[in-house]
Amino acid sequence: MAKNILSTSNPILLPSSSPSSSSSSFVKPIHVCSNPIIKSTSKRELTLCKAAPHSPIVVTKRGLSISFITSFVLSLAGKKNANAAILEADDDEELLEKVKRDRKKRLEKQGVISSSKQETGYLQDLVYKLSAVGQALEKNDLSAAGSVLGGSTDADWVQRANIAFNKLSSSSEEKTEVDAFNSSLASLISSVSKKDVESSKIAFVSSATAFEKWTSMTGLAAQLKGL
Repeated sequence: MAKNILSTSNPILLPSSSPSSSSSSFVKPIHVCSNPIIKSTSKRELTLCKAAPHSPIVVTKRGLSISFITSFVLSLAGKKNANAAILEADDDEELLEKVKRDRKKRLEKQGVISSSKQETGYLQDLVYKLSAVGQALEKNDLSAAGSVLGGSTDADWVQRANIAFNKLSSSSEEKTEVDAFNSSLASLISSVSKKDVESSKIAFVSSATAFEKWTSMTGLAAQLKGL
């Protein structure tokens, strides 16, 4: 009988609290959410159903503290993300404004270059002069280099080149490169006059480098041949 009950109803059997003889041992079955009926020849039917208790919700100060801290951190994270989005939008707007300004300057520069055919011609002559001087220095021919350069920075081609520099230079960086070019060119003319080959070559490289930087800044590199 007990074996059949165990196999069908899965009760939890507890020993009876009353002392009984060996011939009549009784057990009290306890079932969760079931209503088994156990029949006994010597006892009346007994039904015992014990409902599983719900676990109580325990609220502690520590739990409240953790909950508050978590909510606070999440709130800060949300504000941080929002602020980051605002800053990113501001950065995008500033970048867009910078692009617009650069484009405006570039268009203005192109307009100035297009209307400066004569000045562009002066600069093209400068390119030819520097090319001829470079070829003479490669051969260590200071006489040929001197004949191209002239005796001083008062030469006509130098004056015309500076007219073009002054008209087409708009930024401080461009003007800085112009100053570097004129300084290196003066050193080049002086070194060639003194027949100093090494110093002449160094000064030539410096002047050519400054001029190439200037043409790149102003957008004239594509307008001039031989660079």
